[in-house]
This record gives sequence, C-alpha cells and structure tokens, in this order.
Amino acid sequence: MSAQPAGPGQAPTPATDELRQEFRTRVFQVLAQTFQAELEPADRWGLTVVLPGSRLRDAVAFLRDSEEFRLDMMVDITAIDYLGYPGHDQARFAVVYNLKSTAYAAHRLRLKVRVEEESASVPSVHDLFAIANWQERETWDQYGIAFDGHPDLRRLLNHIEFVGHPLRKDYPARKRQWLSTNDPLVAPLDARLRGRGFEVLEGAGLNSPTVEETGLLGKPSVEKINVVGRHK
Repeated sequence: MSAQPAGPGQAPTPATDELRQEFRTRVFQVLAQTFQAELEPADRWGLTVVLPGSRLRDAVAFLRDSEEFRLDMMVDITAIDYLGYPGHDQARFAVVYNLKSTAYAAHRLRLKVRVEEESASVPSVHDLFAIANWQERETWDQYGIAFDGHPDLRRLLNHIEFVGHPLRKDYPARKRQWLSTNDPLVAPLDARLRGRGFEVLEGAGLNSPTVEETGLLGKPSVEKINVVGRHK
C-alpha cells in the first residue's frame, strides 16, 4: 500500500480518493481469493463484501492482523431484515460488520453475512474483538439472530420477560410488553466475582414484588423527581 501505517501516538495519513480505491481494489482481491468473498452489488459506495458464514471468523482475524490492511477496530455489528424489500430474493436477514483501521485512515470495510430465517445464526467473534460481546447481544436482542459460541447471549436493550425481537419487520410497531419483575443481574455478577478469585457468600433470596402485588397494574406511571439536598 502507498500510505505508511501510523505509529503509536501518530495520526494516520489523511485518506484520499486514490488511497481508498487502492485499498478497496487490493482487499477485495485478497478476500475473493482466500475467503470466497463477493462484492455486494447493491452497495453504491463499494465498501461491502459478502462472505459465507463459515469463513467469517477467519476473514475477521485476517483483516485485523494483516500488516497490509490493519482493520483493527470493530465499529459496529448490526443486522438487516429484508422482509418486504422490493426485488430482494436472497436470505431474509444479513449480519453486517463495520471495520476500520486506526493505522490507515483510508481503510474502511463492511462485511456482510446472509442469514436464512430458518437457521438464523452466525459464528461469534467476541474473542477476536472484545466490543463484539455487547454488539452481538444487541443484535440478537433486536433481530433474533444467534451468535454461536457467545459466552453470555442475553438481552441487552429489552427486559428479561420480553417476547420477540422488535426490529424484525413483522413485529407489531405498537405492541407494548410490561415487565413484572426486576433483573438483578446476580448470576453474571457472581460469575465475574468468582472468576476474579472472590468467594461469593450465599445471602437471602431475592424478593421482587410482581405488578399485581404492588397494586400498580393498569395505573398510569408518575414521573418522580429526586432532589438531593446537603445536610447542614
């Protein structure tokens, strides 16, 4: 590549159209030859590569570790539901991975894996990028796409009693779901403490009242404002 990678504490060489095109040409060539990748024809910016799910982990690790590309930041993981999309004849879902380089300003890439509705899962990359742990949880929560190998695939934005996945196109837009209990997060907290060598003592059981027990069922919520004063 023409540009030199930025060292620690240095700003990368500013991106130019020439450097962007040079990167895209080279990275698409390598991914096609090594990982069975194809260009996404619907991407008018020329930044998206479609990969088989079976090659995802290898491709992500390669792009991260390659001195030539250095795509060492996972910016985001999200999904697309193509249900009802005009002219779409591929799998209903796709999982999208946005990568960039902290060493080369011109290096940005989007990976896409098509996912069938009947087998909505892809391999997890949480061990390749730590941030992917939460990004995958959010994507599963919102779209219902599982990430095989994820260590703790729980809801992240919706509550623990939520049924369904609200960013799917067939989820009723006006549907509301009440929460009748609390999510104390005790189990993952205990696991983290034990993993760090602490002894977790058994305490009293949790006592979270249900909505019926509180007598608030059907009553409108009231906004409460807490004022903290200083004692003199």
